[in-house]
Amino acid sequence: MKKTNCLCADGVLKQVSNPSDLKMLEPCCLKKLAEEIRTFLIDKISNTGGHIASNLGVVELTIALHTVFDSPRDKIIWDVGHQTYVHKILTGRKNDIDNIRQFGGISGFPKITESEHDCFNTGHSSTSISAALGMARARDLLGENYNVIAVIGDGALTGGMAYEALNDAGNSKTNLIVILNDNQMSISKNVGGMSRYLSRIRTEPIYFKVRDDFQTLVEKIPAIGKSAHKVLHRVKGSLKSLLLPGILFEELGFRYYGPLNGHNITEMQEILKKVKNMKGPVLVHVCTVKGKGYTPAEEKPQQYHGISPFDIKTGQVKKLTNESFSNVFGTKLVELAEKHEEIVAITAAMPEGTGLNLFQKRFPKRFFDVGIAEQHAVTMAGGLSIQGLKPVVAIYSSFLQRAYDQVIHDVSLMNLNVIFCIDRAGIVGEDGDTHQGIYDIALFSTLPNITFMTPADYDELEKMLVYAVEKGEGTIAIRYPRGEGCRNLVPDRPIKLGEAVRLSEGKDVTLAVSGHMVPFALEASQKLAEFGISCDILYYRFIKPFDTDLLAESAKKTGFVMTVEDHVVSGGFGSTALRLLNERGISVPFEIAAFPDKAIEHGDRMRLYEKYGLDPDGLVKRVLSKTGGQFMRLLKIRKKIF
Repeated sequence: MKKTNCLCADGVLKQVSNPSDLKMLEPCCLKKLAEEIRTFLIDKISNTGGHIASNLGVVELTIALHTVFDSPRDKIIWDVGHQTYVHKILTGRKNDIDNIRQFGGISGFPKITESEHDCFNTGHSSTSISAALGMARARDLLGENYNVIAVIGDGALTGGMAYEALNDAGNSKTNLIVILNDNQMSISKNVGGMSRYLSRIRTEPIYFKVRDDFQTLVEKIPAIGKSAHKVLHRVKGSLKSLLLPGILFEELGFRYYGPLNGHNITEMQEILKKVKNMKGPVLVHVCTVKGKGYTPAEEKPQQYHGISPFDIKTGQVKKLTNESFSNVFGTKLVELAEKHEEIVAITAAMPEGTGLNLFQKRFPKRFFDVGIAEQHAVTMAGGLSIQGLKPVVAIYSSFLQRAYDQVIHDVSLMNLNVIFCIDRAGIVGEDGDTHQGIYDIALFSTLPNITFMTPADYDELEKMLVYAVEKGEGTIAIRYPRGEGCRNLVPDRPIKLGEAVRLSEGKDVTLAVSGHMVPFALEASQKLAEFGISCDILYYRFIKPFDTDLLAESAKKTGFVMTVEDHVVSGGFGSTALRLLNERGISVPFEIAAFPDKAIEHGDRMRLYEKYGLDPDGLVKRVLSKTGGQFMRLLKIRKKIF
């Protein structure tokens, strides 16, 4: 782009294709660009769905970063990463926003395989400072010269890993820049002491001074003799504690600047240019508004964190759903808590996402939102349990991974009665590989003293929750998927520990099905019946303890077993079934229908099931390919196309 005085009249966004173009723009053009980006994002995400509120909040910050620093030479690591749509627009992917988070399209998160400007994959919170410090230390060891910048939100700052990294970075004196994007939100409104501390910095007028202004004042105080020097040192320390914003970060070893108006590009540019060449770790505190520029998102940012396609004028989601596994869980837990005063509920910054907002409203004193701190949530649950309460911990599957040690060490080994409700188990879809909940069976079913259940429908989830609260012993886990399900899918039978349910009698194929994959198996069975193949369908309510007797009986009858699960093939439900049959000395042809041992990309859930052969037609193909030439010939004769 050629240097011009002003491009505002012709439209700025269409003339920007990479970060170097930004450096040619006049300040008025940058402001105009921010307006155009917001309009562009609202238009595009209203059609695709996605993380709109967080991206609207970082438009000016992203522009400022890319005008001051030189990506990809300078490394910008975005914590969590759902706020990188603006970054993608400014780094050559503007025309790809139409397919963001769609099957075959660009990711909604940074991907090193997608662009040289994405220098580190992110998806979970609180990782950016650790990654940035590693990259900065590598730079120094290799004798290279570039800036490393970690952008972290105040919500992600509640995660303990962030403090570990701050502590190490401050102690190391490594050249590193941390941008704290403070919008008073994670997915839900922030909680805890750090949130109150940042809020105080935001709102006290005296705090709106940068560090160097205060330092200059203090240094003018004269020192008179040794005794007076000691007194002066104490006075300086007291003044710093009273007047200086960011004293916590200063004490950790960071130079602190802020708070800055995160929607004032010029103000941020001035500070970023100043810290760019500083020695040692620096933290720049910027204050932004989540959902900035779109009234519905500003008013209800939690609803617009990750949203389905919506109507721009009204802000309403185009396809409304009345029920989901999450709200069925939340509603049932409130009902149970009315009868059982020992029930307490815990979540990690996701009361709305998990359905616990209903419990929070009804029983605020028995509800604990610990912020983005899954490890703390689990160990605290252990403490609550050992004192006689019944904690219910609701966390997304991919996020509960972060507390694996705590589940083992602080709950399972002590056989504590904690109920883990594992939301978003299985494929979640558009958020991609960092959010797919396809590892929980392998992780948690191996633990001692654990009962692991998985419901086929809403009714089963409700019954399992009742069982867990009223009859369950020790550590209990219930995994269920994202989004909609159904009712009346399976027979209304009481839950008996470790017992599977036969849904249909068959003589040719055993379909052993885990939880919410039951609808696919039932549909596949109907299609297979057209080929004269009858299926013995076994619905496994329990992954652990496992009903080996029923599976062994069925395997001997049919001579072929296929397990079906919404999980990775390694270490899952099918692996357990195969091992247990082998222990019984039963050897029959065996197929594990599961996701392959690889990272599963983003895209619509049904598209992913279809790609990996887990939709009903895919299950039919698997059976036909394994049951010999007879059925394959039938397939060709009837020209059945799946």
